[in-house]
Amino acid sequence: MGLKSLPKQFHQPLEERFSEKKILDQVSIPLIDMSNWESPEVAKSICDAAENWGFFQIVNHGVPLEVLERVKEATHRFFALPAEEKRKYSKENSPTNKVRLGSSFVPLVEKALEWKDFLSLFYGSEEETSAFWPPVCKDETLEYMKSSEVLIRRLMHVLVKGLNVKRIDEIREPMLLGSRRVNLNYYPMCPNPELTVGVGRHSDISTFTILLQDDIGGLHVRKDSGNDWIHVAPISGSLIINIGDALQIMSNGRYKKQDFGPLFVNPKPEAILCPFPEVLANGEKPLYKPVLCADYSRHFYTKAHDGKKTIDFAKIGDF
Repeated sequence: MGLKSLPKQFHQPLEERFSEKKILDQVSIPLIDMSNWESPEVAKSICDAAENWGFFQIVNHGVPLEVLERVKEATHRFFALPAEEKRKYSKENSPTNKVRLGSSFVPLVEKALEWKDFLSLFYGSEEETSAFWPPVCKDETLEYMKSSEVLIRRLMHVLVKGLNVKRIDEIREPMLLGSRRVNLNYYPMCPNPELTVGVGRHSDISTFTILLQDDIGGLHVRKDSGNDWIHVAPISGSLIINIGDALQIMSNGRYKKQDFGPLFVNPKPEAILCPFPEVLANGEKPLYKPVLCADYSRHFYTKAHDGKKTIDFAKIGDF
């Protein structure tokens, strides 16, 4: 649109604006080489990172680099489409709730809008994907999702084994890996970036999220609950793993989620989120009550990215 100044509705409150002064120098999230999946050292690094950081970056993960490049190119192609073409996939016009073009997060409840556009693609079936996903990015996004499947299951195996869960049976499978969603996120050039944010501080409701950055960067992770942030510098061919609320609940708080083109690995809506019995086997007190995933998701999508913890919805008392 050739805007010379940022429209008022995107002006974030002072406390939500990002400042370079808040970034910690010489600090980075763990970087893990996944070349040898069977190594106990690799498994320990993953579990330690999940427990102490909630975020880690991986290389040599098994997802072909050309697949990552193709999905990035497809994202650029979609957002380069004419506005009237993209508008076919807006909430008002999309023929299915599994494909949605949006701007900001929950505009109706946000005090200030986020400076981004996103295309959210839920995977239901091959038939739905073929019929409804945008042709300009459908094949590349589906290829990215399928190519990540081995990585997803290996990560899940390592993470639950670290919680003394011996195997993922047919009951736990939908609780951990029940659904997939890919968001293609686009952050346009901004005339006044100091006044707004691309995405507000938040955590994800997923079991875990896989993030793919382009070479521009801009992802920041908050360490613990303080006011300091860590810049996650792009590393060519890497993926970033973010522990979500669901896995924090199932680990009874042992694995930590943190505020932060993601691929979401979610429980099924009918799954009950609660700590694994194996985690509580030694008498550990449960920190979270059983919650239906659909109820948790409904709560998540009715609040803005305001930094308030969605996970409080499942907490037992104060801790």
